[in-house]
Formats: sequence, C-alpha cells, structure tokens
Amino acid sequence: MSRKHRSALLVALALVLTLAAGCQGAGPAADQSTYDGIPVGLTEEGYAYMGSLDAPVTIQEFTDYLCPYCARHVLEVEPDLIEQYVRTGQALLVFRDNPIAGLHPTSSQGHQAAVCVAEQGAALFWEMHHRLFSEQSTWGALADPTEYLEGVVKEVGANVREFESCVQSGRAAEAVNATIAEAGSYGYSATPMFRLTSESVPEAYTIRGAESIETFQSYLDALVAGEPPDVPVAEEPAAPQLPLWARPEGLAADPGNPGYTMVGDAFKGETDAPLTVVEFSDFQCPVCGSHMADVQPTLDDEYVATGKVRWVYKHLPLRIHPQAAQAAAAAECAGEQGQFWPMHDLLFEQVERWSIEEPDGVLAELAGEMGLDAEAFGACLSGRGALERVLADLYDAQDVGNSTPIFVVLYGGSGQIINGSLPLEQFQTALDEMLEQATATP
Repeated sequence: MSRKHRSALLVALALVLTLAAGCQGAGPAADQSTYDGIPVGLTEEGYAYMGSLDAPVTIQEFTDYLCPYCARHVLEVEPDLIEQYVRTGQALLVFRDNPIAGLHPTSSQGHQAAVCVAEQGAALFWEMHHRLFSEQSTWGALADPTEYLEGVVKEVGANVREFESCVQSGRAAEAVNATIAEAGSYGYSATPMFRLTSESVPEAYTIRGAESIETFQSYLDALVAGEPPDVPVAEEPAAPQLPLWARPEGLAADPGNPGYTMVGDAFKGETDAPLTVVEFSDFQCPVCGSHMADVQPTLDDEYVATGKVRWVYKHLPLRIHPQAAQAAAAAECAGEQGQFWPMHDLLFEQVERWSIEEPDGVLAELAGEMGLDAEAFGACLSGRGALERVLADLYDAQDVGNSTPIFVVLYGGSGQIINGSLPLEQFQTALDEMLEQATATP
C-alpha cells in the first residue's frame, strides 16, 4: 500500500458532495465503435457505455477498480448481464467512477488512466477496464502503479504520449472527482452500486453490492417490460430483519479471535449483557472525540464493567476526514496483536498528532509506544486486509446512517438508534430505560 501517494489520493474523501441531475448518459459523443461485437461509445458527459442507446433501461454502474466486490461482480456476474440484456439491446450499461480513496488509495490513478484511455476510443476503454479488474491483485499491491498503468495503456493499443498528456492536464482527475460527488448525492458511500432507470418507469432503483444475476433479473425484466420491479409484501406485518452484525449469531464471540464478534467487530464487556450497543464512529470526528473523552469513560464504568452493556465498535470514516480510514486500519492492525481498544483510545487522544498529510509514520510511532510488534504492525498497515475490514463496516453502515457517531442499541431481537452524541445524563437515562425493558419479566 502506497505511502508516497496515499495522502494526495485520500484527499478525495474530503470532496464536498454536491447535488447532481438524475440519470445521465443518453447522448452519444463522437466516438462510437464496437467491443466484442457490442456497440460502445462515450455519452455527451464523457461516460463510457456499452450497448444500444435506444435500450429501454439504463444501468449506471458506480464502481472502484480496486474494490474486491466490484471485481467479483465484473468477473462473475457482469458477463451474464451483458449477454442477456446489453448484447440483446434491452439495457445500456454506463460506467461511472467511484474510487473510495480512504480504502484503496491508488485506485483513483487507475480510474484516471481509464478516463484518459477513453479519450482515444471507447473500445480501448473497455479493454483497459477489463485489464484493471482482472489484474486487480497485481497493480493494487504496488506502492506506485504509474509504471504498470502506462504499460497496460501501451498493451491495449492506446497512444502513451497522448495518455500522459491527459493525465498531466488534470482533466481526468476532475472527471473522476465529479462522479464521486454525484455518487455521494445518491448516498452511495460504498461500491459497487447500480442505478437503474427506465423511460417507462419514473422511479430510479438502486442495487447495492455484488448481487447475483437473479437479483438483477428481477429488476431488469420488470423495467424492460415497462413495469416497476415487483417488491414482495408480507401477508402480515413483520419486524424488519436485523443485519448479520446485529443478530445473535453475528454478535456471538469468535472463539478463534478473542475480543471480536463472529463478523469481526471488536467488543468489550460481557457477551451475555442484556444490552448491546454497536457504535459506528470516526477517529477524526470531533463529536466522536468529545463523546470518547466526556461520556464513554462513565458509560464504561457504570454499564460495561458491571455487565449491563456489551459495547461493539464499527468503523464509519467519513469522506470529510481524509486520514480517518487509515486510522481505522491502524486500530484493526493493533487488534491483530490483541490491542484494539488501547489503540482506539490512543487514536482519539492523539488525533491532532496523526491528522497530517501522511499519517503512517505517526501511526507507527503510536504502535511503538504501545509496545506492539513494529514489523507486524507495519506489514498490516501497508497491506489491504485491514482496510478491507473497514470497507465491510462501511457497507454495514449503509442502512444505519452517514454521520457519526451513531449508536445502535440492541435487545430482545430489535434495535433502537441514537444519532449523535448525547450528554452523559441523557445517555444514562436512555440506557436505563432500555435496560428496564430488556430485563422486564414477560
């Protein structure tokens, strides 16, 4: 994982998300050719597309070239999607850039490279697109993928000099950042995301994550027919199904990983506590820091240490905090040595110290001050595993909220959400009321 380039790319997390228009991508640009026998081109806005511009349904795919879930979709599901709907003229596939810089710091370079290749031809773009996903593990492991990307550009048949001129001009970076902002306006904080629109159906529909071809079929078949997708309705009202991280089987302690739940979240307190609080937080969030300093110590003493509450931590690094994702990875790396909570506390206490352009050196210093194995910590922090665990938490946060801190209080098979930090007395009152309900005799 790059240290030299991480800071510049992580700044993408600080983009102010702006409102954007609805589905775009209907108008062709000058370039229009074929790729694998399918029409391809660029929309008037410059987005690469595949399929017929007269297709009744448009699929906008917001994705990240270094996201493993995105690669899984492209390599396992998208071929069937293309054969069944794109090649047959039923759907237009439009590619949209949404690199998550805090999790994949060098991904934006790949996206910019593809944008610049697209200027030389849409067919070249789709070849570049395929190479970036299929060779994800190779270039994603490079500290600086510049040379690798230039090599791929040459191999797909693009003019390297024109490519370099495009990259240096900055226009590709501007295009990628604009799409990141549009993705944010739709609430897309993770990848992949698919925005489906039809000329016959006024609503836009979103498919979140690397879903099966059957899921896509259930949406597309209806939209192609000019009908809204059928959403099954239960015969009797039923409580919403809690996600795995909030269900007993997900919250159970992992016997092979002490201090972590079965889904990989750090926790403190007794596993049989009547209440479980799942905190979504950001190490660079000032409100989260205030909660940590002013409220959490008393909650730990009065509720966690006494067996009343088990406290679970999940990461929600916000785009406006460019070093937060790397700090979250540092906490995960400390957790690999059994020191998640000490690092958690230290990150909040020393936030001004590590909130710098390149935080890795300071994060390593903190690990050293804690007595962690420096070599193991450094290898973890420079790798992808810890950031992928942070990405998993970002996915889990999608149905909870997009601000921090958020506290999900679980008991009796249901949950209540506390948005934002409460004053200590209010937090105590809320927990006491829920404890009373959780421990009441039926």
